[in-house]
Amino acid sequence: MSYAEVDVSEQQSAEIRTEVQHFEVSADEAGQRLDNFVHKRLGDIPRSRVYRVIRKGEVRVNGHRAGPDTRLQAHDKIRIPPVRIRPPEEVGTPSASLQETIEKAIVFEDDKLLVLDKPSGIAVHGGSGVSFGVIEALRAARPDQPLELAHRLDRDTSGCLIIARSTAVLRTVHALLREGAFEKKYLTLLGGQWDLGKKRIDVPLRTDTRVSGERTVKADASGKPSVSEFRPVQFFGKRGTLMEVNLLTGRTHQIRVHAQHAGHPVAGDEKYGDDGLNEEMKALGLNRMFLHAHSVSFEWPKGGQFSVNTPLPPDLAAVIDRLDDASRRRSKR
Repeated sequence: MSYAEVDVSEQQSAEIRTEVQHFEVSADEAGQRLDNFVHKRLGDIPRSRVYRVIRKGEVRVNGHRAGPDTRLQAHDKIRIPPVRIRPPEEVGTPSASLQETIEKAIVFEDDKLLVLDKPSGIAVHGGSGVSFGVIEALRAARPDQPLELAHRLDRDTSGCLIIARSTAVLRTVHALLREGAFEKKYLTLLGGQWDLGKKRIDVPLRTDTRVSGERTVKADASGKPSVSEFRPVQFFGKRGTLMEVNLLTGRTHQIRVHAQHAGHPVAGDEKYGDDGLNEEMKALGLNRMFLHAHSVSFEWPKGGQFSVNTPLPPDLAAVIDRLDDASRRRSKR
C-alpha cells in the first residue's frame, strides 16, 4: 500500500511529532525565503502544510510573525513549532525510473546551474498528493550536491526549469528575479484569433482566493501587480493563436488568468479555460494544458550572458502541425 492510500488515522499514527526547533540564519543562507528555509528543515511534509504553519503565525522570525515570502537576513533567529512529519524510514526514495527521466531531461549543466526541459505531468517538488518531484529525484541521484529549485513550474507545464547548485547561486538568481532582470518566455496556444497585436497586460492578481476550497487566482484591483507581454507567433484562423508570453512578474497561474482576462483562454486549461475549446483541441490530440516555458535568460551580476531555449515538446508540436494543416486546407478552398 502506498503512502497516498493510507487512511487518515493510519497516516497520523505513522507520523512523529518534532520538538520546537530554533535556528540562526547563516551568512550563506541569507536572502532565502522563509518558506524555503522552513521546508528544508522539516523535510518530507507538503509545502501546503509549511504555508499553513507560517500563516498561522507559529513560525517566528526574531520573535515576530512573518510571511512565507519574507527574505531572511544573516543572524535572524527562527523558531519552528512542533510539526507532525513522517519518520525517515517511511519516506522512501524516488524510483529509479523517475531519477532516470529527470537526468535525461537536463539540457544544460555547469558549475553554477542545472537546467531541465521538465516534462509535463511531473511536479517540481513533492506535496499535494505527490510523494516526489524533480528536486527530490535530482537529490537522490546526486546526494553529494546541494541542489535547490531556483523557481517553479506548474505540474502540467513543460519546459525550462533552473536548479541552483549552491545557496550562493540561489541567492543571486532570486535577486535577479526580484529585480526583473530574469527573462522567462513561454509558448502557449490561446483560443480564438488574437487581434490585439503585441499586448502588455498589466492586471493585478489575487492569489489568495478559494473556490470550493480550491485555490483560485482572480484578476482584481486589490491584487498584487502582475504584468505579462503577449506576442502572436502563428495564427490558425478563428480556432487559435500560438503566442509567446514574456513574464515580467511571476504570480501563480499568471499567464492563464491574464489570457482568460483578454478573452483568449489557454487551450487545455481545465481551470480557467473554455470547455468547448478544450474539447475541440482534444480532438486534435491535445491531452494537457498547452503551456511550455521555452526560454530563460539573464546576465550574471559580474558579467556574462546566460540563455537556454527548449523547443515545443512533440505532443504540443503535433497539435500545431495539425492546426497548420487544417488552416492550409481551408485556405485552398
